[in-house]
Amino acid sequence: MSVSKQAAIELLDRRKAGANEPVLSDSLRPKSIDDALAIQAQMLTLQPVKGWKCLLPPDPEKVVVAPVFKVQNNSPTLALFECENVAMVEPEIAFVLDRDLPARAGEYSEQEIVNAIGSAHMALECIQKRFSKEAYEHFYDALADGLYNQGIYIGPEINKTQAINASAVKIFIEQSSHTLALEGVHPNPRAIDGLLWLINFMNKRGVGLKANEAIITGSFKGIVELAFDEVTTIEYENLGKYHVKFTRAQ
Repeated sequence: MSVSKQAAIELLDRRKAGANEPVLSDSLRPKSIDDALAIQAQMLTLQPVKGWKCLLPPDPEKVVVAPVFKVQNNSPTLALFECENVAMVEPEIAFVLDRDLPARAGEYSEQEIVNAIGSAHMALECIQKRFSKEAYEHFYDALADGLYNQGIYIGPEINKTQAINASAVKIFIEQSSHTLALEGVHPNPRAIDGLLWLINFMNKRGVGLKANEAIITGSFKGIVELAFDEVTTIEYENLGKYHVKFTRAQ
């Protein structure tokens, strides 16, 4: 068995309640972006992919891409692995493909990718910090592990054109104990920019994306810590609103 597959198996096994792990052993630990992506590639052979997270790379040493193995469509409850006694989520927009974009020799144009988007949605990235505070992980460790992703929650559908061009949005989050009013700013000029990069980055690596996969492209406000077992109202001004209750996954 290859080193990258051994690492992939161990990292996938850590996706459970209460994960609080050290970095991988030196023999398995990724030493570069290519090592980390090789581990991710092995994960693709072990679990069905339901989506992706991505972002225009902030610099050459921080490729932001990870497969997502759990996607939950709009429902009244969302089961999460807790982190430090709270639910950790990031407010995002998700693009859901309605056709395959298989790997090919040439790049996909922006229009081809836009045409492949079946719908756009309010969404949450579900966060799980699986390394212990004492682990001192490098970016490569986090990248191999999926950049703290434990899944995507797909909220209500929103206007596709507005979603594609979204760069800033006011976000209101209400729980019984408090209300947050957040000035959300996307890390890229447009919410779609990360998706355009992702398609062609993975295309060069011989990996296509498939219909029904959901792609999140960057948080409008980073990690937001919320309470479990409370009905939570999440609103993006002029885009949409929904209610969800976070429950603890076992």
